[in-house]
Amino acid sequence: MIVAIDGPAGSGKSTVAFALARRLGFLYLDTGAMYRALTWLAARDGVGLEDGPALAALAREHPVSFDPDGRVEIAQEEVSAEIREAEIDRLVPIVARHPEVREVMRERQRLLGSVGNAVIEGRDIGSVVAPQAEVKVFLVADADERARRRASDRPGVEADALAEDLRQRDERDAVNTRPAEDAVLLDTTTLTVDDVVARIAELVEARR
Repeated sequence: MIVAIDGPAGSGKSTVAFALARRLGFLYLDTGAMYRALTWLAARDGVGLEDGPALAALAREHPVSFDPDGRVEIAQEEVSAEIREAEIDRLVPIVARHPEVREVMRERQRLLGSVGNAVIEGRDIGSVVAPQAEVKVFLVADADERARRRASDRPGVEADALAEDLRQRDERDAVNTRPAEDAVLLDTTTLTVDDVVARIAELVEARR
């Protein structure tokens, strides 16, 4: 079974998807981390971030993988912490906008998700990557709450800067952030992580 969890930045996708995967004993795939890992590798190796074909070739040569605890690996390196640096935040939209890169990443995501039960989170999982997913959820939250969550993940970064970053990311990601027609929309603004996980787990049980 595939559980697809989509939504904009700050809606709670990563936290919810990881907790849900742990609860169900499913594989957890953070597709955003895959783009971050490629960005980190390209920056390390001096590959031009405006060169879509070169980035796609790099992604094919060094496919991203996840260990059982959700840690991210690329080019034989575990990079879970490095890919959350502010500099990667700034650079990853440049890498992710290339169609060639997105196609390679989607192929990899489909392959990883085909090996067994998986919770896959991102922005277009239910609509593009895994339209056959048995459970599709699209998370939303109001802008202030999303900014607050981002601030807790980025200590030391000014709140106004984070809010502006979210606004710009929403604009950039709009074309790739859309719910599948059969997705369940879930507003997480006033819900705890446990609340959201429980609701999605109910959907999973109903499909089993």
